[in-house]
Amino acid sequence: MSDGIDVSRDGAVMAAAFARPEKKNAITSAMYEALIETFDEAERDAGVCALVVSGKGGVFTAGNDIGDFLRAASGADGSRDARGSPGWRFTMRLAGFEKPLIAAVEGAAVGIGTTLCFHCDLAYAAPSARFQMPFVNLGLVPEAGSSLLAPQRFGRARAAEFLLLAEPFDAARALALGLVNEVVPAADLIAHAMAKAQVLAAKPRSALLAARRLMRGDPVALKAKMTEEIEAFGAALASGEARAAFQAFLSGAKA
Repeated sequence: MSDGIDVSRDGAVMAAAFARPEKKNAITSAMYEALIETFDEAERDAGVCALVVSGKGGVFTAGNDIGDFLRAASGADGSRDARGSPGWRFTMRLAGFEKPLIAAVEGAAVGIGTTLCFHCDLAYAAPSARFQMPFVNLGLVPEAGSSLLAPQRFGRARAAEFLLLAEPFDAARALALGLVNEVVPAADLIAHAMAKAQVLAAKPRSALLAARRLMRGDPVALKAKMTEEIEAFGAALASGEARAAFQAFLSGAKA
């Protein structure tokens, strides 16, 4: 385990698990750095064919650790700037990752816990999975390309339910929307995702990676949208709306 990320290897499949269950796997800057390192290692290692992401303790992730996030986003002059942050660099790493990526989602999948799934080639959810993108509720804007990918995946009207109203949705809805491939009993979830990853690993490697590139298309539009998002995110982060929303969140968390 390294900085809240538990990394393991089973043959040609690497696995990374959010491992901070006492905090509902809320992601810190150190965890983002560890994830970036893991993704880099998986891509460099010719023996790795696929990467599986999951969470420990019956939770995928509650999203960013708000206190840590605010500290990381504070410049020396006290300004807020999300550009260059570990979270931003991780989302860009997602967009550029060149090998199959698989998610195994159990329990809460909040914020990046949901938007990460848009970048996965395969995703499996336990019945307990609950997805939510509450960016607007916090005075922020969508991230990780979700303002582009959610309308593409769900249609614009459905995407508005989840990005503007910030409504949560369960595993069955995620399956119907096409965000996940299958709903799997919690006891079987990780084994099922790993087994699917092993199936991918057994296929002709060059053909598999080429097919994935063709399916995903040119990443230029996605990265451009992500850059547009982070600029709006930085402006929103400095707003009074966001400060009030974060203060309310932190006050509620302490209550």
